[in-house]
Amino acid sequence: MKKTLLIVMMTVVAHVGLNAQTSIIAHRGAWKNTKVPQNSIASLDAAIQQGVWGTEFDVHLTKDDVLVVNHDHDFHGLEIEQLTYKELLAKKHDNGESIPTVEEYLKEGLKQKNTKLIYELKTSEISKERTMKTVELSLAIVKKMKAEALVEFIAFDWDACLKFRELDKTVKVHYLNGDKTPAEVKAANLDGIDYHFSLFKKNPTWVQDFKNLNLKTNAWTVNKEEDMQFLIDQKIDYITTDEPELLKTVLKK
Repeated sequence: MKKTLLIVMMTVVAHVGLNAQTSIIAHRGAWKNTKVPQNSIASLDAAIQQGVWGTEFDVHLTKDDVLVVNHDHDFHGLEIEQLTYKELLAKKHDNGESIPTVEEYLKEGLKQKNTKLIYELKTSEISKERTMKTVELSLAIVKKMKAEALVEFIAFDWDACLKFRELDKTVKVHYLNGDKTPAEVKAANLDGIDYHFSLFKKNPTWVQDFKNLNLKTNAWTVNKEEDMQFLIDQKIDYITTDEPELLKTVLKK
């Protein structure tokens, strides 16, 4: 009986330790060391193959209200918000892929159930109204595709985060801009923050302050080993990086 109890306790401790470990989020997919385009289906697949906890991607709204995946406001020189989706097909990634629609991207991501899809909503350069419309359409397509279990939203626009929460009380939403305190984020009923790693160095108690309020902590974009180790020592929940392979080795030390 005592032996069985000891085994159970050891198992629980092992699982607690595993869950407490900092998790990896591949920034724009796994692209830097795999030599595939950022925010492409190929970089999504590479991140999933690496077994990272999550893979981040960036979303814009075209002139004709199609959600597409790309980091910059232009796709190889084509201004996304000023053009229709069909017009954006005039250019391709270096690997021959067209700019992915969110529907195509989510469809690929939903072929598996382990790697989270971290959906960054990009702020419109045209108007606040366009940003809010992007929120509404983003939430609608995630629900349509039944992707809620895998998708978590992040945004720099505070009002966009509040809009997500207004429209859905359960969807995971994290704030990016770094100008809100733990108390403000908690009061807004968000799930956590995803701040530039330098802010955690300037505010060394923040990781614990957020954790004390049951808020998740994430840092972007962390590519140097010493910065990774600092955040790991702080017991941050997630690290977003262009170097998921490096972070994996640092976590094993």
